[in-house]
Amino acid sequence: MSESPNSQPTEDAPPETILSQLGGVSGLVFSTLPVLVFVPVNSLAGLTAAIWAALGLAVAILVWRLVKRDPIQPAVSGFFGVAVCAFIAYRTGDAKGYFLFGIYTSLAYGGVFLVSILARRPLVGIVWGYLNGTGKAWREHRAAVRAYDIATFAWVLVFVARYVVQSQLYDSDQTGWLAVARIAMGWPLAAVAFAVTFWAVRRADAVVAAATHRESESIEVVDADRIEP
Repeated sequence: MSESPNSQPTEDAPPETILSQLGGVSGLVFSTLPVLVFVPVNSLAGLTAAIWAALGLAVAILVWRLVKRDPIQPAVSGFFGVAVCAFIAYRTGDAKGYFLFGIYTSLAYGGVFLVSILARRPLVGIVWGYLNGTGKAWREHRAAVRAYDIATFAWVLVFVARYVVQSQLYDSDQTGWLAVARIAMGWPLAAVAFAVTFWAVRRADAVVAAATHRESESIEVVDADRIEP
């Protein structure tokens, strides 16, 4: 009997799930479009036109995904993100305000991830334990905790790098370069952190599985000794 086309190793599931949650490759591309529109329209037609152009494009992406019957959660999240950025730009009266929310969000995320490492509760491990239903079993194994520490710290580096570079560009009024940095330090850096996360998940799961196997063998030996005459 031939294998079902859907029978794939479970170790391949995490990267596919992550990509689908982000809306697939098209979702990653669509997320950069409002920024690509905002900056040139601001230069040509002013801030108000740029705000409406970014919002209009975000709505168009949402409608397009609805028509295509693609997952809309990434598009909805993207729309609200663009709306918040546009509102800040409107309130500050400056195009660079569009990037302010992302700058301080990166700082906040970096702080949360770093604190989780210092508290010996690496956030990557907590999130993965919740997603795959294994809970906190990994916390009993030092090697698993170390792997999740490394993955969590990779995300700290991503968020801190985004904050440092983009805050400097913001302070020096480099709106065009802010857009470049926003895109260049977005999914490319996240892809590296996801790769480290995938390694950590495989490493931690292997450690927990090996420990569980050893414990079950010990129980079997003890039970065998008890039933011997």
